[in-house]
This record gives sequence, structure tokens and C-alpha cells, in this order.
Amino acid sequence: MIVRSKKTRHLCTRFVHGGLKTSSPQAQLKLSCENLRDNTVEATASIPVDSYTYAYLLQNTKSLQRGKNLHAHIIITGIHTNMLIQTKLVTMYCNCGSLEYARQMFEKIPKPDVLLWNIIIGRYGMHNCFDKAIELYHRMQSAGVKPDNYTFPPVLRACAQLGNLQQGLEIHDYIKTSGFECNIFVENALVAMYGRCGRLEDARQVFDKISERDVVSWNVMIGGYAQNGRCNEAMRLFCQMQLTGVLPNLVTWNAVIAGYAQNGNGEEALKLFGQMQLAGVKPNEVSAASVLPACAQLKALQQGKAIHGYAISSGFESNEVVENALIDMYAKCGSTEDACNIFGAMSNKTVISWNAMIAGYAHCGHDDEGLRCFQQMHLAGMKPNNVTIVSVLPIIARLAMLQQGKEIHNFILRNGLESHIVLGNALIDMYAKCGNIRLAQSVFDQLSAKDIVSWTAIIAGHGMQGNGEQAVALFSQMQQSGMKPDHIFFVALLSACSHSGLVAKGWQYFHAMRKDYGITPRMEHYACMVDLLGRAGCLDEAEEFIKKMPLEPSAAVWGTMLGACRIHSNIEIGECVAECLFNLKPETAGYYVLMSNMYSAAGRWDDVAKVRKTMREQGLQKNPGCAWIEIKNKVYAFRVGDRSQPQSEAIYATLENLAAQMKEEGYVPDTNFVLHDVEDEEKEYMLCGHSEKLAIIFGLINTCSGTPLRIIKNLRVCGDCHNATKVISKIVGREITVRDANRFHHFKDGLCSCGDYW
Repeated sequence: MIVRSKKTRHLCTRFVHGGLKTSSPQAQLKLSCENLRDNTVEATASIPVDSYTYAYLLQNTKSLQRGKNLHAHIIITGIHTNMLIQTKLVTMYCNCGSLEYARQMFEKIPKPDVLLWNIIIGRYGMHNCFDKAIELYHRMQSAGVKPDNYTFPPVLRACAQLGNLQQGLEIHDYIKTSGFECNIFVENALVAMYGRCGRLEDARQVFDKISERDVVSWNVMIGGYAQNGRCNEAMRLFCQMQLTGVLPNLVTWNAVIAGYAQNGNGEEALKLFGQMQLAGVKPNEVSAASVLPACAQLKALQQGKAIHGYAISSGFESNEVVENALIDMYAKCGSTEDACNIFGAMSNKTVISWNAMIAGYAHCGHDDEGLRCFQQMHLAGMKPNNVTIVSVLPIIARLAMLQQGKEIHNFILRNGLESHIVLGNALIDMYAKCGNIRLAQSVFDQLSAKDIVSWTAIIAGHGMQGNGEQAVALFSQMQQSGMKPDHIFFVALLSACSHSGLVAKGWQYFHAMRKDYGITPRMEHYACMVDLLGRAGCLDEAEEFIKKMPLEPSAAVWGTMLGACRIHSNIEIGECVAECLFNLKPETAGYYVLMSNMYSAAGRWDDVAKVRKTMREQGLQKNPGCAWIEIKNKVYAFRVGDRSQPQSEAIYATLENLAAQMKEEGYVPDTNFVLHDVEDEEKEYMLCGHSEKLAIIFGLINTCSGTPLRIIKNLRVCGDCHNATKVISKIVGREITVRDANRFHHFKDGLCSCGDYW
């Protein structure tokens, strides 16, 4: 190596630092780095530099490759053991985005000082490697290096992000004994950690002890309240902050807006968003991503579009978080086309983007599109995560695609996700709604931990199957486990009693809600009780129950009562109930249809004509009966009298042949379920065209002998189809499962699991 004079080295340092005015500092630095490109002494021999010059070059190097070249040259020159150079090398690798090289360099340093420990701990935290940051903090202490006020903030942030309260408490104890408790940076980090871990009282205690609070102090405390759903306290502190002379900044506004939006108060979130702009604070991408969920909650499409327009004019509409929030907002506002357009234009679709689109389709009831989007996600090579699975399983449940559900269950098992309780609950719900209560129970039994959602899902599942006694037994197990029911759970339990005719048990649980659990019955619980009494034929008792309700009966309550009147052919009460419904919900066609059906069954065709005329005058149309069947992962749909299927000729021919065998088994068509004033022969023909019958015959034609059939019906299965399916199951020797609008019917050997009680 060439030895140069002190004067020469000084001139070179002045050159690198821009001391000579031959060119700009940027050009001089570029020239110096270009000369250091090759790792050879010959290529660099003409550059006289000392440790301060290297430190300056390292500090200003943003290219990883140039940084490596400079590092190689430093090793050649022999000054790589200099503490200043070591510190700058670690920092340079961090700044160039290579935490791996930074860690390798750090590990080669025999005795890192506190500055080096702080750099590497802080950078691990910045890269979301929170476990590593805490691990390094413990190594630092084991090495005998005492932390300073710059050590604690990143470590406390790591505890906060991991929700590691115990570790945070231990660090706080150390802070107290080491005298750093009054440092503003440490205090702010403690407030943030306690807030993130849900210990708001501890956070407030630290906050109240801060002698000179800065805007960060206020922000972390306000953010803690907002994140934990205590928006009123957040707002009070927001006002108090201004009274002390500290003006809210963008971070403050974003925190309170996000808090209200995340906790279901979209109106307040939108109001604050407007106030922020009036206060002269310009929203950024975080503001937009925080307020868009409020628009989604309120279905405030116009406000959402206005925020979208602002994002475009401000240049952050392509921000990934904003794009995902826009997809979610448009979908939940019913504008799936706009959501799809944003999704299609995204240059970088992440798993969050796919999840937002799938969830959006599911929210709007576009199940086919949601499932197709999930399949496209798979084809694009994007691996689903927990959120994806939780979004797509309800779609599969509604479509009753059992085989597809099993495939997703296998994916969960292959990826070791079965311990996630949210996924377990979604699987229970999916299997139950696909009619396989055995698999639903198996998933429930294998859950290592069960929450109230788990118990609610399995009891609701048994209720839909008509297994009321099993639901009651499960409730006893739940009580023994110490789990407390909530109001949603009681809806599932009361419904289970209703589907099985357990009137006494239903009354017992209804009274226990208030008496034993302090839960005030809501409208949905009263509707369940009316359903329980109505199905059991206790129409007078149900009517009296409605009259004594402390709440004004809703359309749901009256609608349930009208359905019971239809089942038990009680036109007198039905007419009174219908009058209430027509006043409450004149736009709902279903109530008119129920009344028309009652008149049809009684042969009161003039009254039928009057109801249908009223419907025409109000522009109301009956929801047509439709049935679906899944065969080989494909769903086929049938409407009443459907002849659109390529196999329609074969379907009707098979049905005609089967009808003769059915009559030999004692089946008599129940023409009371034909809602038209025609001859009996025509009525029998019309009954053959009911959608569930067509779906069953299609399944018989296209599956192997003995294969179980699963049918979904969008309406309550009619009495004739119920009787016919029992006979068909006996003739063909098949198990046939029908899920109608209310429950499951499992047909086998001429019998139904409902015991003809539905």
C-alpha cells in the first residue's frame, strides 16, 4: 500500500467532502465511489483516504453493490477494525436494505458498543422482525452493555406489535431502576406499548406522569383509546390536547378517525374527516384508508367516490392500502363493478387485495363470482391466508359445495392452520350448512380451545338438522365448561328448540336469558319464540305473546307469525297479521305470496285474484322457486317448470316413469300446493315441475347408483315435494338431503329426519 503524507490525505478528504469547488458535492461523491468500484489496490491506489472519508462515503452510499465494493476496499486498507468504520458499515447495510449483511457485520465485531446495539435492534424493529429485536436486547444485556434511552423505544415497540405484555412489563421495571423513566422518548414508547396491549389504565398512568408532553405523547394515548374501542375517551383527550395549546397533527386526526371507523361509528368518522380538512390539515393515504371503511359501513357510496376522487387528485390512488380500502368500500356499497375495475387495474395484487375482492363478492351475495375469484387467486400462484379461508368458507356453505369445502379443509390441515379457532369455527359452520353435521361435530370436538362462536356454530348446526335434543345437551356441556352465552347464542339455541318442537325448553331458556345471564331479550329472540309457538300450532298463545311484547313487533316477528298461519291454515289470524305486515312492509312481495297461498289452499280464488292484483299494481313479483345441486364441483340450477337444461327431455321422461312407481308405493299428489285454479290433472302435472324434483332427477341421472344427493332450495320445501322425496328415497335406495330456507331434511328409506315437523 502506498503511504502518503498527512497533507495529501487532508486534500483528498477535502475533495470527497466537497471542499474543492471543481464540481458539485454529488458529482465529487459519485467520482469517489466510481473509483472504488473495483476491489483491487491498483484501481484505488491513487485515492488517498482516511477513516473519516470512508465514514462519509459509507454514510452517503445507497447502493448495496457500491457499499460492498467500498467494504472490500476498507478491508484491503486494513481499517475495518476501526469502531467508527464498523458502525458506519452496519448502518450502511441497513440503509441499503440488507439486514442480513448488517447482521453478519455486527456479529464480527468483538465488543459492540451501545450505539451499535441500538442500530441493529432498531433496524430489526423497522423490518418487523420483532422477535429478533427482543432477542438482541437480551443479548445486549448478557454482554454487559447497558441500554440507554435510545434502546428502549424500539424494544417496547416490538413488545407492542407482538402483544407481549409480560416482556413489556419486565422492560418497564428495568427502566424504573435504571433512571430512564423521565425520558420523553421512553415514556411515549411505554404509553404506546401499554395501549397496544390493551392496558389502557397503565398507559394513562404513564401518560399522566409525563411532565412535558409533546404531540407524540398525546397521539399515542389517543391512539390507544381509539384502537381499543374507547372512542369517547379518545375524543375527550383530543379536546383536552387542544386546550393545553398542543395542536393535533395529521397523525392525531388519523388515529381518532380510524378508531371511530373500526368500532362501527362511521358517521362520527366521516364527520371528523370533514373537520380535519376545515382545520387546514391535508388528508394523506392513511386518512383515506382510515375513513373509507366508514363509507363502507354506512353504504355512503357518494362520499366514498368523493374520497376516491381526492386520492386521485392527490396522487396516492395507487397506494396499495388505499386500493384495498377502495375495493372493500365499493363492494360493500353494492358497486362490485367499480371494485372489480380497481382490482383489475392493480399492478401488484397482494393476498390482501384478493381477500378484499372475495369478501366483497361474498358481502353482495355474488357467491359464484366470489368462488371464481378464489379459483383465479389459486391460478395466479397466490397462497391463501387465514382471512382468505374465512371469507371463502361462507360462500361454499351458502352454495352447499361440500366437496370444495373438504378440499379447503385439507389445505388447512396441510398448512398446519387447524389450531386457528376462527378457521375451526368457519369449518363448523360450513359443514353444518352443507348438511354434514358429523364432520361439523368432529371439527368442534378437535378444537383445542372453544369460544362462544364455536358453541354457537355447532348448536345452530344441530338446530338446522332438527337435532334439538343434541343442541340442548351441548348447552349443558357449555355451561359445565364455564362459557357464558351471549345474545347471539340464544338465537341459535331458541331456533334449535323451535325446529324440534321443544316448547317447554324454549320457554325455559327464554326466561333464563334475563334471570340467569342478565341478557335482555331482543327482537330476534321474540321472533324465535313466535316461531317456536307457531310451528307447534299454539297460534293463540303466539298471538298473545306478541301483544305482550315490551317492544313494538317488527316485520320479522309478524312475518314469522304469518308463516305459522300458513302451515296450520289459519286464515282468520293470518288476515289480521297480513294487514299489519302490509302496513309495515308494503314493498315485500313474500308476505303477499304467503297470503295468496293460504287463499289458494282454501280454494278462495277470488281472494287470490285480489292479492295478485294488488301485487301487480305495486309492481311486486314473486321470488321464483329455485333449487341447486352440486355434481363434480359444478353447481346446476333449476327453476319451476325448467326446460332449459340440455337433459330436460331425459329428466321429464325419468320423472314420468318414477311417478308410476311412486303411486304404487302409496304416494298421492297433494294438489293443495298448486296455487292456480286449474283441473286436478293439470295440478298433478304442475307439481312434477317443482324445482327440487327436477334437481333430484338430474342428480339420479348423472351420478352412480347409491351416491347421496344434496339439494338446496331457496324457499320452504312444499308438503307435496316433501312427501314425494320420501318415496323417491325408498324407491331408488338413495340418501337425499334437502336444505330449504329454514332447515335440513335428510331423506332415507322413505323417512325424513324432521319427522314431518317443519
